[in-house]
Amino acid sequence: MITPLTANGRLNRAELERLMEHLLAQGADGFYIGGATGEGLVLDTDVHMELTREAVRIAAGRVPCIVHVARMNYQEMLALAANAEQAGADAISAIPPLFYRYGDEGIYAYYRGLAEHVRLPVVIYNNPNTGVAFTLPLLRRLFAIPNLTAIKWTNYDFSTVLQLKDAVKDVCIINGPDEMLLPGLAAGCQACIGTTYNFQLPLIRRLYDAFQAGRLEEARALQTTVSKVVGVMVPRNVIMATKLILSRQGFDVDYPLYPMQGYTPAQERELLHALAEAGLTL
Repeated sequence: MITPLTANGRLNRAELERLMEHLLAQGADGFYIGGATGEGLVLDTDVHMELTREAVRIAAGRVPCIVHVARMNYQEMLALAANAEQAGADAISAIPPLFYRYGDEGIYAYYRGLAEHVRLPVVIYNNPNTGVAFTLPLLRRLFAIPNLTAIKWTNYDFSTVLQLKDAVKDVCIINGPDEMLLPGLAAGCQACIGTTYNFQLPLIRRLYDAFQAGRLEEARALQTTVSKVVGVMVPRNVIMATKLILSRQGFDVDYPLYPMQGYTPAQERELLHALAEAGLTL
């Protein structure tokens, strides 16, 4: 999910509830809170904690909530993890430690410490933007940690997905790239989380269901439609594009969190035109 914010960067509780209820009505099976799309790394800590509490309250046990808790400061991350557990989240997630090259031992210690701090399931977030490459030997060590149970795979390397599923029989792998959902499912991903699900969830739901039912031609056609929209958004700031689209759908969420920049009127017109050419009419 995006994080609905006010113009001054505070949580917009009313819009959070409206958006979550809207997505539930469209068939969402759960929520990933405070991730990259939700700007979790740059939210004020108190806003992140409030977001977690409110999202879990709104979900009210109807679907699971996974809360992304990673921070540059390790103790802050542990505090966010504890807050998620206290709020009643179903799992927590974290990208690996950023910027400094910690090596496999440091990454292992990072996730082991996080997993030992809570009783919740822990989900690794594998995203190439972090600069960390999860090797199969490291992943095998990590998944020996008792409550480390899943990985969000925002990566095009599906060869490692196949190897990981063979090496760790009960691992849950969650597809990340929206434009690669069908290949991810074919490689063995059991679930999917993505940015454009905020506004094209019905297409994603149909794609997922078509694949599960063995209707591959239908799934391929739907993936092509989804991928065209993603292709328009990627070079134009995916988060702000998502916020703009949602604002056109009636949600008051079109506010950048500094230093992210919003669109000029000309940029907005150009984006909307490109989206319409890709098949998304607003």
